[in-house]
Amino acid sequence: MAKTASVPKPPTPDKPRQSGRASTAASRRTAAGFVGGNRGTLGLVIKIILLGLFDAFAVWLVFAMSALQMWIPLAVTVVIAGLINWIYLGKGKRLPGKYLTPGVVFLVIFQIFVIFFSGYIAFTNYSDGHNSTKADAISAIQGAAQKRVPDSPTYAVNILRKDGQFYFIATDPKGVVSIGSDTQPLTEARNPTRDDTGAGTGLAGYETLTLSQVLSDQEKITAISVPVSSDPGGGSLRTDDASSAYLYKSDLAYDQKTDTFTDGSGAVYLDDGKGEFVTSGGQQLTPGWKIEVGFKNFTEAFTNTQLSGPLLRVTIWTSVFSIMSVLLTFALGLFLAMVLNHPTLRGKKLYRVLVILPYAFPVYLSGLVWAGLLNPEFGFVNQVLFGGAQIPWLTAPLLAQFSVILVNVWLGYPYMFLVCTGALQSLPEELNEAARVDGAGPWRAFRSIKLPLLLVSIAPLLIASFAFNFNNFNVIYMLTRGWPRFSDTTFDIGSTDLLITMVYKVAFGQGGARDYGLASALSILIFLLVGAISIIAFRRTKALEDIN
Repeated sequence: MAKTASVPKPPTPDKPRQSGRASTAASRRTAAGFVGGNRGTLGLVIKIILLGLFDAFAVWLVFAMSALQMWIPLAVTVVIAGLINWIYLGKGKRLPGKYLTPGVVFLVIFQIFVIFFSGYIAFTNYSDGHNSTKADAISAIQGAAQKRVPDSPTYAVNILRKDGQFYFIATDPKGVVSIGSDTQPLTEARNPTRDDTGAGTGLAGYETLTLSQVLSDQEKITAISVPVSSDPGGGSLRTDDASSAYLYKSDLAYDQKTDTFTDGSGAVYLDDGKGEFVTSGGQQLTPGWKIEVGFKNFTEAFTNTQLSGPLLRVTIWTSVFSIMSVLLTFALGLFLAMVLNHPTLRGKKLYRVLVILPYAFPVYLSGLVWAGLLNPEFGFVNQVLFGGAQIPWLTAPLLAQFSVILVNVWLGYPYMFLVCTGALQSLPEELNEAARVDGAGPWRAFRSIKLPLLLVSIAPLLIASFAFNFNNFNVIYMLTRGWPRFSDTTFDIGSTDLLITMVYKVAFGQGGARDYGLASALSILIFLLVGAISIIAFRRTKALEDIN
């Protein structure tokens, strides 16, 4: 019997099975997608919150600027806010902007704005007595000239306080109760509390001060002048005992149409175009107001005999101080770096720690310590090192200049030591071996090989150190305050003053009135001078690139 040949069935395709690795990878992708989705959602929420806060601040700025009619800053604010929203709400090519924008914003706020604002102030008369608007000056003049009106009615007052500000709750002879402060004119109070005589004693939302509280702030309360109306000429209420107030009015009448003041004697004060009200005889009212004066501050720096001579001497001394400080700190730091970098020297770590100790102390503290050490009467230097000699280290012009350079070298050489140590250690040892093979001695190898190679990397730092010492305020001010003073000027300028300390004294009234406009002009001159010297120095250092 023949056997029937069985035809094999085609294999049934099995369902694809995932290997262990594929399954794990898929799980990871799923988990990563889940976590990434959560991170994306969280990031979106944070971005929306931050943008919302930024936009709210921008809207507040827009309303504030529109109220002050600052149209150009308002337009700039709108453009910047729109640009930031466009950057952070977009995708794709805007990604680099998301990282650059914060840095650019801080650069604009802390650098560019400061430079432009200082430049603007340099072209104004911004100073003591000229630091606000004309409207503020008119109000201040009227307030300063106020005198008690003869036979003025007596107002019963109590002192209230709200949000740290004092208020008068005043009751006139007719029994009308009003409330006001030195910034808010009197307005009729609603539902005030009254005492037995009908005088107002309190108001909802305000704290009524007790006698002890009034006595603790007596000077501030007696100095308050509360306008009786929005018209500055209407007078104001003042009190001497915090219980009764009287009407005060200015004896200077301001005419808005003619823009003039007239006093009780009939003298007329006109706007002289220089930010002041003056009479034909030159008598002026204070305060004035800020106006633009063009290049007046720059010309004054060179034409005012009280300032031009000291300015030239201070400029020369500043250059000498900066150059000597850089050269001496570099020379001393390089010398110590070479000595302590010698391969056979033991205890190098300890020596290096001792060398950089001056760098570890605050500069202002070191300046005060050195001022005590160099004191001519009881200082350590005179009493111990010179046997009690009375050497005027800080009061004689040349000795004071020598002293500040000495102290600055002591403070600055550790930095140069650190820089030179790192530069020396980066030089290949093969250079020394090649120099010895060629018969060059240590001095020739240093002068012809090591020093040029060191200057390639150190020259930019030397230029930066020069710019720093050109504006080294701390050492001068803590050690000598710029003294001894020059005898041929009324300005508080001395033999050890640098340009930066001179600008500080002009700006903040060291020995005279504060003049921010002139100080800003001098700051611009310093900026131009340091910038020009730095550009020339950097061009000179290009010759070192051939060595590299």
